[in-house]
Amino acid sequence: MNSSSSGYNVSTLRYQDSYSIVTAKNVIVLALGLIINYINGSLIHTFRKHQIFYLNPRYILFIHLVVNDMIQLTTSISLYVLIYIPYSMNVSLCCVFIILSVFTSLNSPLNLAFMAVECYIAVCLPLRHAELCTIKRTYIVIALIWAMSAVSILPDVYILLVTEPVELFYSTMRCSRNKLFRDPIHLKIRDVSYMVYLTGVWLTLLFTYIKIFLAAKSAKASKSAKGDVKKARNTILLHSFQLLLCMFTYVAHLIKNALVYRFPEHYINIFFASYIIIQILPRLLSPIVYGLRDNLFRQHLKKYLLCTVRLSIKPRTVVTSILLY
Repeated sequence: MNSSSSGYNVSTLRYQDSYSIVTAKNVIVLALGLIINYINGSLIHTFRKHQIFYLNPRYILFIHLVVNDMIQLTTSISLYVLIYIPYSMNVSLCCVFIILSVFTSLNSPLNLAFMAVECYIAVCLPLRHAELCTIKRTYIVIALIWAMSAVSILPDVYILLVTEPVELFYSTMRCSRNKLFRDPIHLKIRDVSYMVYLTGVWLTLLFTYIKIFLAAKSAKASKSAKGDVKKARNTILLHSFQLLLCMFTYVAHLIKNALVYRFPEHYINIFFASYIIIQILPRLLSPIVYGLRDNLFRQHLKKYLLCTVRLSIKPRTVVTSILLY
């Protein structure tokens, strides 16, 4: 479980579940992680192979989200598996894992918020889209996303460095954000920063998608293609659901504590379910919403995702795709 990013204290989980349940949970988590990373790896390979994607801010933000999700899943699943292994990690290495996990967990909602802004500009301000959404500004936005996430975790690192002895970083411990950042001020910094991000992302979400939804209704009223309007509305709903799941990152520890207080006998299942819903499910939706449903990206992706090759039989003959599997 991504204890590092959501503040879960799950070091006792391995003493509660039976061996078969522990194995089943780890197999489920690893299988989902491998499937999602395989799809995301295909998306990255498709992006790299076709220059047309380099010139579109939407695809640049999307591929940044994909890379961020792969890093997040790798660190999150590594920490989850280590919970059930009698292994103590070097504190310095644990700190690196936690920083990466927190960074990437916070990056996803911010990245989706900026993608919503880009979508709003494309739909509601089409004449200014090329002026406002340039390649240079897109990379500035990506740097801004990482800087905003740093505000949440770097103060914790600074407090740790000035309050703990140097010997701590040469020792070993079970890797958990709560165990590493023990000072009560860490919780206050986290709660304040999360509330600021939660408010900002929600306001961005509401503003952009209300505008886009009204634009879709206007297009429908003007007798535009019903299929395009329906697809736009479905994309809005999927995107909103994904943002909602990602934004649970900001309140995960509060929801978890409330559920554990109400149902203490089910705390193990609460930890597992919250991990799947908050950390895994949003990363599964990303390739579906922005990769598989996008006509241009799907056109180039399918030959890599399905492992197909094209063979030329004769000059001026039809090229066929042969499935390798």
